[in-house]
Amino acid sequence: MSRTSSRTSSPAIELRGVQKQYGDVIALKDLDLTIESGEIFGFLGPNGAGKSTTIDILLDFVRPTDGSVRVLGLDAQTDSLAVRRRTGVLPDGYHVYDRLTGRQHLEFAIASKGVADDPEALLERVGLGDAAARKAGEYSKGMKQRLVLAMALVGEPELLILDEPSTGLDPAGAREMRRIIREERDRGATVFFSSHVLEQVEAVCDRVAILNAGELVAVDTIAGLRAARGADTTLTITVESVPAGLLDSINRLPGVTSVYADGTTVTVACEGARKTAVLRAIEESKAGVRDFETVSASLEDLFIGYTGADRSVVSPSPTRAPSAGPREAAR
Repeated sequence: MSRTSSRTSSPAIELRGVQKQYGDVIALKDLDLTIESGEIFGFLGPNGAGKSTTIDILLDFVRPTDGSVRVLGLDAQTDSLAVRRRTGVLPDGYHVYDRLTGRQHLEFAIASKGVADDPEALLERVGLGDAAARKAGEYSKGMKQRLVLAMALVGEPELLILDEPSTGLDPAGAREMRRIIREERDRGATVFFSSHVLEQVEAVCDRVAILNAGELVAVDTIAGLRAARGADTTLTITVESVPAGLLDSINRLPGVTSVYADGTTVTVACEGARKTAVLRAIEESKAGVRDFETVSASLEDLFIGYTGADRSVVSPSPTRAPSAGPREAAR
């Protein structure tokens, strides 16, 4: 029987009124969040927003000051060992053992989970098949990231918690990581995906939550976030000619915020739902539409709109110091 056949039908993650306070500092304030089984869920926020604290609470590395936390239908505190057995974790501050080979890392993770996975197959899946016998101390940053991802996949976990999973990966590696995430979702796993690389989140997540200063400011699909913010869509239309009065007529349409022409290229900023009306107005003017392109507000634009964060916080720092503790590598 496949290990995926016993999946719980309850939400994968439920946080109700979760608060975490360190002295006078409130790291999380009344956090309510539900993540359904089988979702790829993006968890976003500026540095210091409370993302790492939330992940630590899910894994019972940190206890909340108040509120309740359920993971895979279990109480995250009283059933923490059972939660961890059913969860794969790729932490942001991970540690690998320099003197152990890639294969030995996987053998250790497999023994820890008490499963019978094939270490070679897991290493092959993340692109490390040819490096299985090499010591991890010889691995590049990206190879170490792949290794810890392979360890997170041990035992076909019901929940994957991935904290900055594309750190150190080149574009091809990031694409492979997204493929693996989708494959895990397709077999029934839930993926909780925290990242500053918003292009990766936008490419793979079903829904996203944005955390700011310990408070949840938005939870929705990316399309829903755009609609809620009234974010503009930019239409670039190439026409045969620009008839007199066309720009004025477009500018008068509801939801249009700007319009201008450069030769036979007309650029219109409007609410996403209004783009059909704009195109219809141009077609009815006999301008002769040759081509058009639609560009919606990016997740980065939405993130900045919800948090007021500077653009520098939405790109990961080039290097991160690894954690001194081994606990995450065994997960």
